[in-house]
Amino acid sequence: MRIGRRWKRVLIGAFAGCAVLVDAGAAAAQAAASTEQLAISTPPAGSAAWVQDHSFGRTLPDPATTSPAAAAEFFASLAPTELDRLIKDYPLVVGNYDGAPLDLRYRANKIALTAERDRALARSTDQKLDSETRDLAVSRANDVAHLLAPDRQILAFDPRGRGLITEVWGDLADAERISVIVPGSDADLGHFDQSAEPLRGPAGMARALFAEEQRQDPGTRTAVIAWTGYVTPSGLGPDAVTSRLADVAAPRLQRLLAGLHETTRPDAPPALLCHSYGSVVCGNAAPEIPRAAASPSDTSGVTDMMVFGSPGMGVQSTSELGSGVHVWATRNPSDWIGNVPYLEVGGLGHGADPTSSGFGSEQISSARSSGHNGYFAEGTDSLHNFAAISLGRYQDVVRQTSGS
Repeated sequence: MRIGRRWKRVLIGAFAGCAVLVDAGAAAAQAAASTEQLAISTPPAGSAAWVQDHSFGRTLPDPATTSPAAAAEFFASLAPTELDRLIKDYPLVVGNYDGAPLDLRYRANKIALTAERDRALARSTDQKLDSETRDLAVSRANDVAHLLAPDRQILAFDPRGRGLITEVWGDLADAERISVIVPGSDADLGHFDQSAEPLRGPAGMARALFAEEQRQDPGTRTAVIAWTGYVTPSGLGPDAVTSRLADVAAPRLQRLLAGLHETTRPDAPPALLCHSYGSVVCGNAAPEIPRAAASPSDTSGVTDMMVFGSPGMGVQSTSELGSGVHVWATRNPSDWIGNVPYLEVGGLGHGADPTSSGFGSEQISSARSSGHNGYFAEGTDSLHNFAAISLGRYQDVVRQTSGS
């Protein structure tokens, strides 16, 4: 259905207005200040110089076109001295290269983060810059400094724009079960790890899930990935009601999973936990996930996909997502997202409610969770269920009942 530009603006206002009315205050301020975001779809900084570097006596594989499988083969062919040189000369390329060895990526990202911290600190004292720019530089330096702690495992880092960051909890290389958290709006470098309200940030969600997995099954080796690997909507503006950013994000998520297929060996495909707008990304990526995520030891190739606080997945039912995913869905009664229109008109909106009876998802309880960001709170059915599903302990999942 095609609609005119005027009506598209009206519908955008209606979608955003519904969200604002039911979540007034901070969300309303966000909506008023929000602007459309520039999606990042190109390879990381340094890629142009990388492909033009012939000093290794071979052509370096183009990050824009090389598959994770081919990347894994390339990195395996290099000597330790060559690997050291690559991460020194091209830390942003190596640190973001799906298919590269995990330890190599961790090392490269330490170098890239250190360089970004130093760059931000230099800008923070540059008197040629205005005070607002210097203040933003201080904030960026602080955000990056936290990620340089010795115990943090940074799988990807891209300083462009608001900043993209992906972190790992647990031993990813040795994990029997892997979970990937796909966050929604406002997730970026500056909001990745939030001390005041930890569960609003992807890092806090990942910590809570990893701890719950260990509590439920301490004998299983698990790893949790907080993937802020795409440009998310800012606030409740136009980006939140279209799939534009999700369209760009989906191939990046598929590539992450393809890279994990080359560098990890879990007993089952990585489970995906898709929050809010992240469920739009997951829905968009779903048809290609079986190829990307299935592991050699897994015969079904089915990926568990948990969607919560979802505005829709861009489809009317799970039948449109392909046979490679098993969708579990939940939304607590106090989550404002339930008041957003579940429809799609002229590219606006994200389709049917994943928690509705006709959608085809398996509905799970989120009892004792509260609001849009409370699903990982300790003692909630949602956190319990997320861990149980991630672990493959399906018999322990608490299903949805009236009021839960």
